[in-house]
Amino acid sequence: MNFKNKTITVFGLARSGLDVALLLSQMKEASKIKITDVNDNPVIRENAKKLPPRIEAEIGRHSEDFIKDSDIIVISPGIRTDLPILEWARQKGIKVIGEIELGFLLCPAPIVAVTGTNGKTTVTTLSSQILKLTGKNVHLCGNIGNPFSREILKIKKDDLVCLEVSSFQLETIETFKPNVAVFLNLSRNHLDRYNNMQEYLAAKKRIFINQDKNDWAVLNYEDESVRNVSKAIKSQIVFFNTQDDKKEDLNSNFLAAMAVGRIFGVKKEKCLEVFRDFKGIEHRLEWVRNVDGIDFINDSKSTTIEATIWALNNINKPIIMIAGGREKGSDFSTIKQQVGEKVKEIILIGEAKQKIKKALEGATMILEAESLQDSVSLARRDAKRGDIILFSPMCKSFDMFIDFEDRGKKFKEIVRNI
Repeated sequence: MNFKNKTITVFGLARSGLDVALLLSQMKEASKIKITDVNDNPVIRENAKKLPPRIEAEIGRHSEDFIKDSDIIVISPGIRTDLPILEWARQKGIKVIGEIELGFLLCPAPIVAVTGTNGKTTVTTLSSQILKLTGKNVHLCGNIGNPFSREILKIKKDDLVCLEVSSFQLETIETFKPNVAVFLNLSRNHLDRYNNMQEYLAAKKRIFINQDKNDWAVLNYEDESVRNVSKAIKSQIVFFNTQDDKKEDLNSNFLAAMAVGRIFGVKKEKCLEVFRDFKGIEHRLEWVRNVDGIDFINDSKSTTIEATIWALNNINKPIIMIAGGREKGSDFSTIKQQVGEKVKEIILIGEAKQKIKKALEGATMILEAESLQDSVSLARRDAKRGDIILFSPMCKSFDMFIDFEDRGKKFKEIVRNI
């Protein structure tokens, strides 16, 4: 795509939108850069202050008048592609692309892209650590605190990029072509955005649409929806979670990362060394502090029921759980059995608390709280020595927080101030 002498408007002034705007401002080709965000809050205003003077900003709305002179619109992952203002722009002949597509067009290095409902951050992180053993400079990007666009100017041709990719980001790709595409799993999620699971799967499958016989697809053999995707893929296929993998005492995330390593010639023994040294990732079953014999665990990254089930299955002590937020069309009754077996009390917050309460009625004691601070206070009041207070929301954070990282940091701050 030619960016020379173009007017480019960025939709979204949160973290990734800000980084896109800053990247474009450093490119000599773009003649005019603008940014617009429908929200007007302290975070957005603070981000607007970080923009160089040449970038014009619109806050509190997306207006036709502001975008009418645009040649290209770049949308952040949280922006719906079917917004009326974007439909209007397309009708006017304005090109609409996503942040991942922009990054790909400017990226000189091969890309390993990881998608799936659960485990993306862990597998992307593990893969980056394994690929460093090849001697190459590896860039870790995505919903891990480091947007793709922030890294672009640092990436060289001989480097590698490990990129976490969501279904939202895949909706807007056109030419995006990872050399290795990893599809971890598919479970009920984001049904507030998609009409059904078929639509959600279709968005995930887009990660493979531009691959050819020189590329690789890494697929979870145990997940039927993912396994069946292999029938329509042109790239070379590597399965993990096969019968042979059962001999390894490794979880799915480790097996997926090892499959990526194998493509790049990294030996199994070296991968196992990486796994042994892996300390986990922030906001995923992260131990925060022990207070009076009670462990506090931050699992803010668990935005799905399946992620919380995984967390519960990996804890062998009595649990008081804090959950809730903005739900995504989830069926919370699917976790009722695990809650009944593992959780002695659940404290609910956020928009989804009534829906969760109805689904889990009878499984355990259920309390409600108005804030995260109140929920921690209630949990601490009821916890006994040897218990675990687990913050595992099962929901998105946007009803009360900026994102899951903001939510996790707030939880840790509350706990550290006890």
